[in-house]
Formats: sequence, C-alpha cells, structure tokens
Amino acid sequence: MKKTIVFDIGGVLIDWNPRYLYEKIFADPDELDFFLRAVCSPAWNATTDVDKSFRDAMDELVPFHPEYEDQIRAYFPRWGEMLGGEIAGTVKILNELKEAGYNLAVLSNFSSETLPIVEDQYDFLGWFKPLIISGRVGYAKPEPSIYQILLHELSQNARECIFIDDKLENIQEASRQGFEGIHFTSPENLRKNLVTMGVL
Repeated sequence: MKKTIVFDIGGVLIDWNPRYLYEKIFADPDELDFFLRAVCSPAWNATTDVDKSFRDAMDELVPFHPEYEDQIRAYFPRWGEMLGGEIAGTVKILNELKEAGYNLAVLSNFSSETLPIVEDQYDFLGWFKPLIISGRVGYAKPEPSIYQILLHELSQNARECIFIDDKLENIQEASRQGFEGIHFTSPENLRKNLVTMGVL
C-alpha cells in the first residue's frame, strides 16, 4: 500500500510572506522589521488560523498600536499581496507524486477567510483529499487533535503517512504520533528525503 503524502501549504507549496506587502508600505527597513515583529507579528497572525476573524483581530490590535492603524487595517484587505507564488520545485515534486498514484492530503494552519484566495489561484490545491485546515476544524498544529482529525478523514493510521512541514515543532508532534516526518527546508532537500524513503 502506497503511503499518503501530507503537505503543509504556506512555506512548502506556496511562498507567503507579509513582508511582500509591507515593503510597499514602509520606507524604513527598521520600522518594517519592528512592525512585523511586534505589531502584526507571527503570533498575532496565528490567532486568525483557528477561529478569530481578521476583522476582530485587527480591531483588537489597533488600540495597542494606534499609530499604526492604517498599516494594521491593510493586513486583510491586501492579504493577496503577501503571496509570492507557488514554490515551483515543490509543485514539481507534487505533480510527480500525483502521476505516481499517491494519495495526497493537506494539513495546514490557515485562516478559513484567506483559503479561498489561494484556492482560486492555485489549481493544484484541488489534488488534495482531504484538506484539513485549522480555520475550518478549530485546532491548529502542533495541537495533537488536528493530526487525529486528518487520520480520521483518511481512515488510516499515522504509520501510513509521510508529513511534510516547514515548522520543526509540527514535525516533532507528527513524529510523536507515529508519522514519518520531513522537515521542509527546500525542494531539493525534500526530493532527497523522498528518494531516500523510496517514494521517488
């Protein structure tokens, strides 16, 4: 039985970075770095990956940083400008896996509000069954429950899956649950890992 190959989306299949937007907004690189580190930070963005709307997240943040209200309120309306395109080397591997007949699944921390934006742009997201998205299921990696939701949808056990993610803590939790994990650092290293595993 061929293993199911489970992919993360952001940082693995699609290049997403708020810097792509905010480089257009901030002239001062130091202020840009501060804004993305301390205002619209990764931790703040992560609150929208489960059950908080961007509208609520922005409304809650503005009182703490009123001097950046305009920049904060640009985050969701201009979210599409944070996309840098598909990570071509990974998508090439994905196509090879599809052609080889592997079952493909997604397990990703992603807002249910922004997922439609990428689904409209990237046809390869239609190759996955299921797509387990944190904003839809109410849990986010590395919470153990979201991995179990994936396995329930697949009707498989973890040993029958290979999980690919760019965040080491997500791979570590997957490994604790019995998945074979690949910490994604580049398409080239992903290919080497899949060859070593006998997948490619």
